[in-house]
Amino acid sequence: MIKTNSLIVTAVALMISTSGLSAQGRGGRGGAPGNNPPPTSPVTGNAALGKTLYFSYSCYACHGYNGETGARAFVGNWGNLQTEEAFIRFLRARADLAPENKSTYMPNFAESTLPDKQAKDIYAYIRSFKSTAPELKDIPTLKAIVEEASKPPSK
Repeated sequence: MIKTNSLIVTAVALMISTSGLSAQGRGGRGGAPGNNPPPTSPVTGNAALGKTLYFSYSCYACHGYNGETGARAFVGNWGNLQTEEAFIRFLRARADLAPENKSTYMPNFAESTLPDKQAKDIYAYIRSFKSTAPELKDIPTLKAIVEEASKPPSK
């Protein structure tokens, strides 16, 4: 039994160590590497107002409180958030192309629902997000698992 458990631990440690994912490169879905570095395009909105809007529009419900958790995390996988213009275009296209709001999709945001100024404020707040996840090598439990898995199996 010990040998089997050791092999399982070794396999898990190997999967983690060869995944090549760092805190900066983790993506929001399925652990796929993100498109780094984070966007650097100009931001014209007000992040303080955006924070209030982020919570009032319940963005945190899917994207987490800091953009790196939840069902649709985006820190490290910026996608439609590369520029303010792309973000607003994404919000508007959803309202035009997918007017029916299904519970598993992002809500639709026509300009009448979320004016451009408010969308820019939300975008400014989102752009203030930074990853808080530690590097994989800095996670104590993971480090202990990898060290234990490196030992020869006991008989």
